[in-house]
Amino acid sequence: MNTNPIPFSALTPDTILNALESVGLYSNGRLFALNSYENRVYQVGLEDASAIIVKFYRPNRWTKAAIIEDHMFVQELAESEIPVVPAIQFNGNKTLNQFDDFRFSVFPRQNGRVPELEGREKLEWMGRFIGRIHAVGALKPFKERATLDIASFGVEPREYLLSNDFIPADLLEAYSSVSAFALEGVRRCFERAGEVEILRLHGDCYPGNILWADDGPHFVDFDDSRMGPAIQDLWMLLSGDRSEMAQQLSYVLAGYETFYNFDFRELHLIEALRTLRLLHYSAWIAKRWDDPAFPKAFPWFNTSRYWQDRIIELREQIALMDEGPLALA
Repeated sequence: MNTNPIPFSALTPDTILNALESVGLYSNGRLFALNSYENRVYQVGLEDASAIIVKFYRPNRWTKAAIIEDHMFVQELAESEIPVVPAIQFNGNKTLNQFDDFRFSVFPRQNGRVPELEGREKLEWMGRFIGRIHAVGALKPFKERATLDIASFGVEPREYLLSNDFIPADLLEAYSSVSAFALEGVRRCFERAGEVEILRLHGDCYPGNILWADDGPHFVDFDDSRMGPAIQDLWMLLSGDRSEMAQQLSYVLAGYETFYNFDFRELHLIEALRTLRLLHYSAWIAKRWDDPAFPKAFPWFNTSRYWQDRIIELREQIALMDEGPLALA
């Protein structure tokens, strides 16, 4: 497996096309890079004028078994007639392929657009969609994939940032203090929620991972799928102030509960999960900083302004976590 600190430096156009030829797919020369930083994803035209999507996985992020478990979950959803996009199978039902140092998978191209999730109809539709996913996700646990918890999404990212010289010296003490208080707030939220069900999730349920076609929404990327509480797949659909989010969540849950029961204690986790995502996101960028794509995509990351904004953001989250859960409309 590739140990190059610049993990995709050897992924040339020739390598991409040769990888596809290794599974019997021949390009007509059309190759278009899609917006992805964690992995490398391309739309490739084929000789018959159709197109496929090929994903090259970041080396050393997931194990082979964990990637296959992701594929099996998506296939399980597809077999339940849930609109997802499973990986194409090759050579004895293999969905994960190897070429040189790279693992890759191929997917059908799914038409659609990133939706604007506004209005009761779309939000209830999304609720039904995610409720169906969770009804399948609750049938058995992941064995190979991670769990969304305070340690992996909060404690470890904070420690990484504090110990690797990404935060300017004059802001280090402030960030250390506010992030510690934020994690205390997260723990209080989890204590208020109590023991909630953990199930297989999409994991990164924001509109950029949804394509809305004429027949409705499709999820196209389960790369961050993991075990966690159901609300993780719901809160990222919400926007606006508290009253707007409460109304939106009411619509989402009206659809969701058609297929799966929601534990309302999980409302205590919304701002806690948002706080964990903020901590995790900064560390995610920091850990990828040696990848040339990241300084180009996030030029503001290594600036004092960025860390000043994160300190303000975490202070706001501390207050929100102590406000109590949304009161649904």
